[in-house]
Amino acid sequence: MTLLIKAKDICVEYLGRDILEIDELELYSYDRIGLVGANGAGKSTLLKVLLGELTPSGSKIKRLGKFAYISQLDEATLQKPKDFALMGKMGVDELDVEKMSGGEETRLKIAQALSEQVHGIFADEPTSHLDREGIDFLIGQLKYFPGTLLVISHDRYFLDEVVDKIWELKDGKITEYWGNYSDYLHQKEEERKVQATKHEKFVAERERLEKSAEEKRKQAQKIVRKAKGAARKNSSESGGRLGHQKTIGSKQKKMHNAAKSIEHKIEALGDVEAPENSQRIYFRQSAALELHNPYPIIVTEMTKRFGDKVLFEDASFNIPLGAKVALTGGNGTGKTTLIKMILNREEGIDISPKAEIGYFAQNAYKYNLNQNVMEFMQESCDYNVSEIRSVLASMGFKQNDISKKIAVLSGGEMIKLKLAQLLLGKYNILLMDEPGNYLDLMSLESLEMLMKKYAGTIIFISHDKRLVDNVANVVYEIKDQEIVQIK
Repeated sequence: MTLLIKAKDICVEYLGRDILEIDELELYSYDRIGLVGANGAGKSTLLKVLLGELTPSGSKIKRLGKFAYISQLDEATLQKPKDFALMGKMGVDELDVEKMSGGEETRLKIAQALSEQVHGIFADEPTSHLDREGIDFLIGQLKYFPGTLLVISHDRYFLDEVVDKIWELKDGKITEYWGNYSDYLHQKEEERKVQATKHEKFVAERERLEKSAEEKRKQAQKIVRKAKGAARKNSSESGGRLGHQKTIGSKQKKMHNAAKSIEHKIEALGDVEAPENSQRIYFRQSAALELHNPYPIIVTEMTKRFGDKVLFEDASFNIPLGAKVALTGGNGTGKTTLIKMILNREEGIDISPKAEIGYFAQNAYKYNLNQNVMEFMQESCDYNVSEIRSVLASMGFKQNDISKKIAVLSGGEMIKLKLAQLLLGKYNILLMDEPGNYLDLMSLESLEMLMKKYAGTIIFISHDKRLVDNVANVVYEIKDQEIVQIK
């Protein structure tokens, strides 16, 4: 057990908000850690601080080892890796960076990191742009990597395979959980149950005390009313009335003191927060959007070529009504092309005349930046405000986010907003191209729940094994110019 990093007093502030406020943190040679947290929690910032790329004032970082860093694509500085054999295994055949796809750039950066002689690897979303084959190869490489790992990833399957500890970053602090991501979820659920029990007991005790205090106050009022009645009856007996008043006053004071004592007990209870419960979302579909064809999309002997390259040849398949259909396959096999062919209703694709198709892509959206979030959501849906709020809350939007202008949203927030708008839109078929990319894990799990509950048909592309396993009831794989149903 060798200490590789010892950090103290990591404090990072951004726009008046504390992003990181960590008193002490240690990283050892045996650590294989997944760093999780909401978008904007400071995960990437923490990696850079530990690596020395950021040096916050007052922070003390002692590094006792050498580390490689697999950054996100927009931060990439690509160099020729030392291990050309490994580069070949990662599927990188050329080194012209300007001609590389996102997947090829990611593979090159991974090969670069794995070929260096280092004590540890820090990786920020290393599975982005990798297909399933690339992710599985990376898992195999990291499983046998002898050094320490600290990785940020939204791929739950990847985390389950390569880490045995989770650091949860929330409100600037790190909470440590032993086990992989599934173990972490189990522990979080147990914490939620314990918190729910504490909150229920707290509410019950507070209500009991409040009821008791109210009873004491009512008793005091009853004594006063009784005293006034007795005073009127005995108004001629001044001496007796005075003695009676003293007795009544003493009883009234006793009741008021008892009520105050109970109020002090209520204050002493403090406050026990309710656990974060998942939102209950219900989707509906208007009668005007109902489809009755058991197969609203039928593809018959479809062929697609780009010049000399054949993507599909004589492909035939059907999309069942209400199904959640995943399209899988390697990078460049034609998944996005197929989605766009369905959207454009190209030759060989028969689509129900009543089909209303919504489409999610990663970019190419135009927005009215002066709109606020709620106005944007109400543009193309007939759900009421409370239903829209529930869906937005499930995707991580807080109450004060609803009135924000579109212009101030981050890229991740914009993706979540577009997904929410699509799911609540006036559509009966959704086409979704990598909807889970760039979402934090909590938002990804919410998206998964929303997709499963959606009333219409969904066809989606994803390399996220867990998302495909948990959502899709039909899976097509595109391979060797064929579209084959594998589930």
